[in-house]
Amino acid sequence: MMGRVNPRERRAARHQPPNPDPDAGPRPRRRKAPITVEQVIDTALDVVATEGYEALTMRRLAGALDTGPASLYAHVVNKADLDELLIGRLCAELVLPEPDPAAWREQIRGVCAQVRDQYLKYPGISRAALAMAPTDLEIVRVSEGMLAILLAGGVAPQTAAWAIDALLLYVAAYCLEMSIAGRRSTQDDAAWVLDRDELLRRFTTLPAETFPHTTRHAAELTAGEGHDRFDFTLALMVDGLARR
Repeated sequence: MMGRVNPRERRAARHQPPNPDPDAGPRPRRRKAPITVEQVIDTALDVVATEGYEALTMRRLAGALDTGPASLYAHVVNKADLDELLIGRLCAELVLPEPDPAAWREQIRGVCAQVRDQYLKYPGISRAALAMAPTDLEIVRVSEGMLAILLAGGVAPQTAAWAIDALLLYVAAYCLEMSIAGRRSTQDDAAWVLDRDELLRRFTTLPAETFPHTTRHAAELTAGEGHDRFDFTLALMVDGLARR
Protein backbone atom coordinates (compact mmCIF):
# COMPACT_ATOMS: atom_id res chain seq x y z
CA MET A 1 0.00 0.00 0.00
CA MET A 2 1.28 3.48 -0.83
CA GLY A 3 2.26 5.55 2.20
CA ARG A 4 0.32 8.66 3.09
CA VAL A 5 2.65 11.25 1.60
CA ASN A 6 1.50 14.76 0.84
CA PRO A 7 2.29 16.46 -2.49
CA ARG A 8 5.07 18.60 -1.01
CA GLU A 9 6.87 15.57 0.38
CA ARG A 10 6.48 13.69 -2.90
CA ARG A 11 7.94 16.59 -4.86
CA ALA A 12 10.84 16.82 -2.43
CA ALA A 13 11.45 13.09 -2.80
CA ARG A 14 11.77 13.50 -6.57
CA HIS A 15 15.02 15.38 -6.01
CA GLN A 16 16.60 12.68 -3.86
CA PRO A 17 19.11 10.69 -5.93
CA PRO A 18 18.97 6.90 -5.40
CA ASN A 19 21.78 4.77 -4.06
CA PRO A 20 24.15 3.73 -6.85
CA ASP A 21 23.35 0.36 -8.38
CA PRO A 22 26.49 -1.79 -8.69
CA ASP A 23 24.78 -3.94 -11.31
CA ALA A 24 23.66 -1.06 -13.49
CA GLY A 25 26.35 -1.73 -16.09
CA PRO A 26 28.37 0.91 -17.97
CA ARG A 27 27.46 4.50 -17.24
CA PRO A 28 25.52 6.14 -20.12
CA ARG A 29 26.83 9.25 -21.76
CA ARG A 30 25.74 12.51 -20.15
CA ARG A 31 23.07 14.72 -21.62
CA LYS A 32 24.15 18.25 -22.40
CA ALA A 33 20.91 19.75 -21.07
CA PRO A 34 19.37 18.81 -17.70
CA ILE A 35 16.11 16.91 -17.59
CA THR A 36 12.99 18.49 -16.12
CA VAL A 37 9.92 16.79 -14.67
CA GLU A 38 7.84 18.26 -17.50
CA GLN A 39 10.17 16.67 -20.07
CA VAL A 40 9.84 13.33 -18.31
CA ILE A 41 6.04 13.53 -18.48
CA ASP A 42 6.01 14.71 -22.11
CA THR A 43 8.35 11.95 -23.20
CA ALA A 44 6.49 9.27 -21.25
CA LEU A 45 3.21 10.29 -22.88
CA ASP A 46 4.87 10.17 -26.30
CA VAL A 47 6.02 6.61 -25.62
CA VAL A 48 2.53 5.57 -24.52
CA ALA A 49 0.87 7.29 -27.50
CA THR A 50 3.09 5.50 -30.02
CA GLU A 51 3.85 2.17 -28.30
CA GLY A 52 1.18 1.73 -25.62
CA TYR A 53 1.36 1.91 -21.84
CA GLU A 54 2.81 -1.60 -21.50
CA ALA A 55 5.93 -0.42 -23.33
CA LEU A 56 6.57 2.31 -20.76
CA THR A 57 9.33 1.25 -18.39
CA MET A 58 11.86 3.41 -16.61
CA ARG A 59 14.56 1.99 -18.88
CA ARG A 60 12.54 2.68 -22.05
CA LEU A 61 11.81 6.21 -20.83
CA ALA A 62 15.47 6.81 -20.02
CA GLY A 63 16.41 5.74 -23.53
CA ALA A 64 13.89 8.13 -25.05
CA LEU A 65 15.39 10.92 -22.94
CA ASP A 66 18.92 9.94 -23.94
CA THR A 67 20.01 9.27 -20.37
CA GLY A 68 20.29 6.40 -17.89
CA PRO A 69 17.49 5.08 -15.65
CA ALA A 70 19.25 6.31 -12.52
CA SER A 71 19.00 9.90 -13.76
CA LEU A 72 15.21 9.70 -13.78
CA TYR A 73 15.08 9.05 -10.05
CA ALA A 74 16.24 12.59 -9.37
CA HIS A 75 12.82 13.66 -10.66
CA VAL A 76 10.52 10.65 -10.24
CA VAL A 77 10.41 8.54 -7.09
CA ASN A 78 9.43 5.30 -8.86
CA LYS A 79 7.09 3.92 -11.53
CA ALA A 80 4.04 4.49 -9.31
CA ASP A 81 5.05 8.12 -8.95
CA LEU A 82 5.44 8.41 -12.72
CA ASP A 83 1.96 6.94 -13.14
CA GLU A 84 0.55 9.61 -10.86
CA LEU A 85 2.33 12.35 -12.79
CA LEU A 86 0.90 11.05 -16.06
CA ILE A 87 -2.66 10.85 -14.78
CA GLY A 88 -2.21 14.27 -13.20
CA ARG A 89 -1.20 15.72 -16.56
CA LEU A 90 -4.31 14.27 -18.21
CA CYS A 91 -6.51 15.57 -15.40
CA ALA A 92 -5.07 19.05 -15.90
CA GLU A 93 -6.77 19.09 -19.31
CA LEU A 94 -10.24 18.56 -17.85
CA VAL A 95 -12.70 21.45 -17.64
CA LEU A 96 -14.88 21.21 -14.54
CA PRO A 97 -18.29 22.91 -14.64
CA GLU A 98 -19.76 25.12 -11.94
CA PRO A 99 -22.04 22.72 -10.05
CA ASP A 100 -25.68 23.11 -11.10
CA PRO A 101 -28.30 21.29 -9.00
CA ALA A 102 -30.64 21.20 -12.00
CA ALA A 103 -28.08 19.63 -14.33
CA TRP A 104 -25.86 17.58 -12.03
CA ARG A 105 -26.47 14.29 -13.84
CA GLU A 106 -25.39 15.70 -17.20
CA GLN A 107 -22.42 17.41 -15.54
CA ILE A 108 -21.06 14.30 -13.84
CA ARG A 109 -21.47 12.27 -17.03
CA GLY A 110 -19.69 15.04 -18.94
CA VAL A 111 -16.68 14.94 -16.61
CA CYS A 112 -16.48 11.15 -16.95
CA ALA A 113 -16.62 11.47 -20.74
CA GLN A 114 -13.72 13.94 -20.62
CA VAL A 115 -11.68 11.49 -18.54
CA ARG A 116 -12.53 8.74 -21.04
CA ASP A 117 -11.39 10.82 -24.00
CA GLN A 118 -8.10 11.70 -22.30
CA TYR A 119 -7.39 8.05 -21.50
CA LEU A 120 -8.19 6.88 -25.01
CA LYS A 121 -5.56 9.21 -26.48
CA TYR A 122 -2.91 7.06 -24.80
CA PRO A 123 -3.53 3.31 -25.24
CA GLY A 124 -3.63 1.47 -21.93
CA ILE A 125 -2.78 4.47 -19.76
CA SER A 126 -5.90 4.04 -17.63
CA ARG A 127 -4.10 1.06 -16.07
CA ALA A 128 -1.94 3.67 -14.32
CA ALA A 129 -5.03 5.05 -12.55
CA LEU A 130 -5.99 1.72 -10.98
CA ALA A 131 -5.19 1.14 -7.30
CA MET A 132 -3.87 4.69 -7.06
CA ALA A 133 -3.94 6.72 -3.85
CA PRO A 134 -3.29 10.11 -5.47
CA THR A 135 -1.77 13.21 -3.94
CA ASP A 136 -1.26 15.03 -7.25
CA LEU A 137 -3.21 18.25 -6.99
CA GLU A 138 -4.70 17.98 -10.48
CA ILE A 139 -6.14 14.55 -9.72
CA VAL A 140 -7.51 15.81 -6.42
CA ARG A 141 -8.93 18.84 -8.27
CA VAL A 142 -11.01 16.52 -10.46
CA SER A 143 -12.18 14.51 -7.47
CA GLU A 144 -13.09 17.75 -5.69
CA GLY A 145 -15.04 18.94 -8.72
CA MET A 146 -16.94 15.66 -9.03
CA LEU A 147 -17.74 15.73 -5.32
CA ALA A 148 -19.06 19.28 -5.63
CA ILE A 149 -21.35 18.25 -8.52
CA LEU A 150 -22.78 15.26 -6.66
CA LEU A 151 -23.33 17.20 -3.45
CA ALA A 152 -25.09 19.92 -5.41
CA GLY A 153 -27.39 17.21 -6.76
CA GLY A 154 -28.40 16.20 -3.25
CA VAL A 155 -26.31 13.03 -3.08
CA ALA A 156 -25.28 12.18 0.49
CA PRO A 157 -21.54 12.75 1.20
CA GLN A 158 -20.65 9.09 1.82
CA THR A 159 -22.62 7.95 -1.20
CA ALA A 160 -20.98 10.66 -3.31
CA ALA A 161 -17.49 9.67 -2.14
CA TRP A 162 -17.96 6.03 -3.08
CA ALA A 163 -19.77 6.93 -6.28
CA ILE A 164 -16.75 8.91 -7.51
CA ASP A 165 -14.56 5.87 -6.91
CA ALA A 166 -17.02 3.60 -8.76
CA LEU A 167 -17.42 6.00 -11.69
CA LEU A 168 -13.68 6.51 -12.19
CA LEU A 169 -13.06 2.78 -11.82
CA TYR A 170 -15.59 2.06 -14.55
CA VAL A 171 -14.09 4.72 -16.85
CA ALA A 172 -10.59 3.30 -16.34
CA ALA A 173 -11.75 -0.28 -16.94
CA TYR A 174 -13.73 0.70 -20.03
CA CYS A 175 -10.75 2.50 -21.55
CA LEU A 176 -8.39 -0.33 -20.69
CA GLU A 177 -10.70 -2.80 -22.43
CA MET A 178 -10.94 -0.49 -25.44
CA SER A 179 -7.16 -0.31 -25.69
CA ILE A 180 -6.81 -4.10 -25.44
CA ALA A 181 -9.50 -4.59 -28.08
CA GLY A 182 -7.81 -2.03 -30.31
CA ARG A 183 -4.48 -3.82 -30.06
CA ARG A 184 -6.08 -7.19 -30.80
CA SER A 185 -7.95 -5.78 -33.79
CA THR A 186 -4.60 -5.19 -35.49
CA GLN A 187 -3.60 -8.83 -35.12
CA ASP A 188 -4.67 -10.97 -38.06
CA ASP A 189 -5.26 -14.05 -35.92
CA ALA A 190 -7.45 -12.20 -33.41
CA ALA A 191 -9.28 -9.50 -35.37
CA TRP A 192 -12.07 -11.83 -36.51
CA VAL A 193 -12.91 -12.71 -32.90
CA LEU A 194 -13.87 -9.07 -32.24
CA ASP A 195 -15.92 -8.71 -35.40
CA ARG A 196 -19.56 -7.96 -34.54
CA ASP A 197 -20.96 -9.88 -37.50
CA GLU A 198 -18.88 -12.91 -36.56
CA LEU A 199 -20.05 -12.71 -32.95
CA LEU A 200 -23.67 -12.40 -34.08
CA ARG A 201 -23.27 -15.42 -36.36
CA ARG A 202 -21.81 -17.52 -33.54
CA PHE A 203 -24.63 -16.60 -31.17
CA THR A 204 -27.42 -17.28 -33.65
CA THR A 205 -26.00 -20.69 -34.59
CA LEU A 206 -25.87 -21.94 -31.00
CA PRO A 207 -28.35 -24.74 -30.16
CA ALA A 208 -31.57 -22.92 -29.26
CA GLU A 209 -32.69 -25.59 -26.82
CA THR A 210 -29.58 -24.96 -24.72
CA PHE A 211 -29.26 -21.18 -25.22
CA PRO A 212 -32.82 -19.98 -25.93
CA HIS A 213 -32.30 -16.40 -24.74
CA THR A 214 -28.87 -15.93 -26.31
CA THR A 215 -30.06 -17.08 -29.73
CA ARG A 216 -33.30 -15.09 -29.54
CA HIS A 217 -31.61 -11.86 -28.42
CA ALA A 218 -28.29 -12.14 -30.26
CA ALA A 219 -28.89 -8.77 -31.95
CA GLU A 220 -29.37 -7.03 -28.61
CA LEU A 221 -26.33 -8.72 -27.08
CA THR A 222 -24.10 -7.50 -29.92
CA ALA A 223 -25.69 -4.06 -30.40
CA GLY A 224 -23.98 -0.74 -29.82
CA GLU A 225 -21.87 1.72 -31.77
CA GLY A 226 -19.15 4.05 -30.58
CA HIS A 227 -19.58 4.77 -26.88
CA ASP A 228 -23.22 3.62 -26.67
CA ARG A 229 -22.48 1.09 -23.95
CA PHE A 230 -20.36 3.58 -22.02
CA ASP A 231 -23.16 6.15 -22.07
CA PHE A 232 -25.71 3.51 -21.05
CA THR A 233 -23.65 2.36 -18.06
CA LEU A 234 -22.92 5.88 -16.84
CA ALA A 235 -26.60 6.79 -17.07
CA LEU A 236 -27.46 3.62 -15.15
CA MET A 237 -25.00 4.48 -12.38
CA VAL A 238 -25.98 8.13 -12.11
CA ASP A 239 -29.71 7.39 -12.21
CA GLY A 240 -29.14 4.91 -9.39
CA LEU A 241 -27.58 7.72 -7.34
CA ALA A 242 -30.60 9.92 -7.98
CA ARG A 243 -32.97 7.22 -6.75
CA ARG A 244 -30.96 6.82 -3.54
